[in-house]
Amino acid sequence: MTKPGLLPEGFHDRLPPFADAAASVEARVLEAARAHGYERVDPPLAEFADELAARLKAGGLTDAVRFVDPVGQATLAIRPDLTAQVARIAATRMGHHPRPVRLSYAGSVLKLRGRQLAPARELRQVGAELIGLDSVAAAQEVVGVAVEALATAGVHGISIDFTLPDLIDTLAGGPLPVGNVGVLRDRLDAKDAAGVAEVAPAYLPLIEAAGPFDAAMERLRAFDAGGVLASRLDGLAAIRAGLGESVAVTLDPTERHGFEYQSWLGFSLFAAEPARELGRGGTYLIVHADGREEAATGFSLYADALLGPAAPERRRLFLPLGTPARDGARLRADGWVTVAQLDADDSAEGQLATHIWVAGEARAL
Repeated sequence: MTKPGLLPEGFHDRLPPFADAAASVEARVLEAARAHGYERVDPPLAEFADELAARLKAGGLTDAVRFVDPVGQATLAIRPDLTAQVARIAATRMGHHPRPVRLSYAGSVLKLRGRQLAPARELRQVGAELIGLDSVAAAQEVVGVAVEALATAGVHGISIDFTLPDLIDTLAGGPLPVGNVGVLRDRLDAKDAAGVAEVAPAYLPLIEAAGPFDAAMERLRAFDAGGVLASRLDGLAAIRAGLGESVAVTLDPTERHGFEYQSWLGFSLFAAEPARELGRGGTYLIVHADGREEAATGFSLYADALLGPAAPERRRLFLPLGTPARDGARLRADGWVTVAQLDADDSAEGQLATHIWVAGEARAL
């Protein structure tokens, strides 16, 4: 028997004012995307496990909760990520839609296991995807919408860390062949200079080509003497130029953790106040039923990360008994949250009000 009110590990209730604040942040992100032409889709919570696994690609269903459908007896999976479902919609239900198609989404996702530093298993994911175009212009738009959405949601000190997920594959399949690419990736991810020197010393300069964007790009261009990476680096420079100087930008060209299914571009989004990761994005491929692949670019954010650890600010106006209904309507139209006194024992403090309506004005408590 479980104790009354106890929740499973990794789950929690969202209480006031956090639930309201999270919903507000989510709405502001979606509105920022909508203003750029991204229309919302709302996939179901669970799908056939095999179909979802094919869309999730790297990692498959290792992070998904699966169960047998008591109605159809098929194995279903609860989504651990919404991006795969949006890709399915774009490839099937909206496969006839002129490209590129712009879609946004928000909903809960469920992870099979939490991480030590992030134990939550149920998360609210919100984001946008541009499907059907693989270009610098498409990536510029998506990165710009992500930054604008964060600013609209009230995030301060926005920074982006770019990566090039297919960099090692490109080099290993061309000018710098490697015997064991997987081992090399792991050692570059870990910034293990000694380990990289052991398996592929020619790749050592990539460890130094990380940090503030301009310096990292200079090192990468010097490393790319043969020009194999020129188009990628030029594209990355154009994306960075479109951000202006208000966003701090860094580059870690060999970072792959969390970017296993991305193609030529990946990025992580951060806030400085307080320092925290807010979400990720990048370019990737979706697969149609006939096996045809289609390029896409998108980003995903998490509502709890957008809020940060501080309690959201309340702004509640207490309306004493006898306050005319027209006054309350006018105040709500002006943006106030009003809390009406319903009996003589009710109080502004008991209703967690921040202001009280007295003699025709809102007075702070």
